[in-house]
Amino acid sequence: MDLTGDLLLETPVKGGLTTGAVARLLGVAPTTLRSWDRRYGIGPAARQDGRHRRWTGADIAALRHMCALTSAGLPPAEAARTVLAGTSGAGTTSTGLSRAEEPGAGASGVPAEPRSARASRAPGPLPVGRARQECRGLARAAVRLDAPALDELLTAVLDRYGLPAAWDEVMMPVLHAVGRRWETTGERYIEVEHLLSWHVSGALRGVTAGRTPAPGAGLALLACVPGETHTLALEALAATLAQQGLPVRMFGAAVPAGALEDAVRRTGPAAVVLWAQSRRTASPTLVARLDALEWGVRGARRRPVVCVAGPGWAGRQPPGARHLSGLSDAVDTLATL
Repeated sequence: MDLTGDLLLETPVKGGLTTGAVARLLGVAPTTLRSWDRRYGIGPAARQDGRHRRWTGADIAALRHMCALTSAGLPPAEAARTVLAGTSGAGTTSTGLSRAEEPGAGASGVPAEPRSARASRAPGPLPVGRARQECRGLARAAVRLDAPALDELLTAVLDRYGLPAAWDEVMMPVLHAVGRRWETTGERYIEVEHLLSWHVSGALRGVTAGRTPAPGAGLALLACVPGETHTLALEALAATLAQQGLPVRMFGAAVPAGALEDAVRRTGPAAVVLWAQSRRTASPTLVARLDALEWGVRGARRRPVVCVAGPGWAGRQPPGARHLSGLSDAVDTLATL
């Protein structure tokens, strides 16, 4: 596991961190940090050679306070005044606001009307555990609903780690953290989950396809089972297969059984991958129906290899199906068909 994110926040390298490094740690777009510096004076105390920003531990602490205040619903200008006034001392609460300034408190600390409905509903941080530093940044950007930062961070992790590792070690842990928090807090995190999912999906669709599939390479047909709407894992698989020059057809969410059968007959795939997020949607009957399909001329008929993936199939692998345990396993298995 990569713990450098927390270590760097406490003990920046000699001379301080670059703006890009701080942006990755805090989940803020570099342009946002530069804007806060230019507009509000929330910037590094010193610059290397008088030009390049270098952020020290004290500078990063101020930025963390700024992020906490804006996540709580304060406008950036007001949050900056609070940070510069040094109100992070004994008179502050766990949110980073002074008790008199907290949403829901009046000037004397007596509960009052919220500053705004948005501020009163702002969710707290996502617990991503001992994960890569990029997970923390991505989670913070998602909670702030910072779309530009999400796009920049997702592009950066794809460039740095490649698609399989970026999915397994950054995107998926943050998506799981959002899902767990959403399950325990009702509707408070729905907007966070939807925004993050949309931008992850966009980043996956933006991955450039690799070489042209070799002649005779087996086609993989990917689909969510009927009633299943969670597509991101299949989108990651589709993007990885395309990047590696393997032919793929992605049919997306909640594909009806009859439509799946028609697609298999029309495309003649080497493999069909069925994703089920929950046990309720996982259907062994559908697996059996697809496994029994045949096409081609008499004497040379072919059948697809049916693969199942997703937590819905855990502990209930249907007869005749192959279970794919993760993105790398799925790519390796399909590449051999």
